[in-house]
Amino acid sequence: MEIDGTLLTILGVAAGVLILTGWVEQIYKGYKTKSLKDVSKFLMIFISTGSILWSIYGIIVSDVFIIGTNIAGITLMMIVLTMKRNYDIKSKTTHV
Repeated sequence: MEIDGTLLTILGVAAGVLILTGWVEQIYKGYKTKSLKDVSKFLMIFISTGSILWSIYGIIVSDVFIIGTNIAGITLMMIVLTMKRNYDIKSKTTHV
């Protein structure tokens, strides 16, 4: 079964938007509450590593959707990890 190029483009863009929207929502919620204590650092590390590997794969197969989505995802994950670290540090200093 051959898939039309336009359909494949729509599929790639939709997948990227759905994946990245979750990270944007997490950043927004964390910014409002000033807390990301429930976000696992290990989960973030594993997802980041997977995204790096997907980016490498995307580069090898020259797939702009895989590359773009994973680079954007890595960026958003780095924002969440930075926010988590900063909020955790502030939380410890205010409770001491």
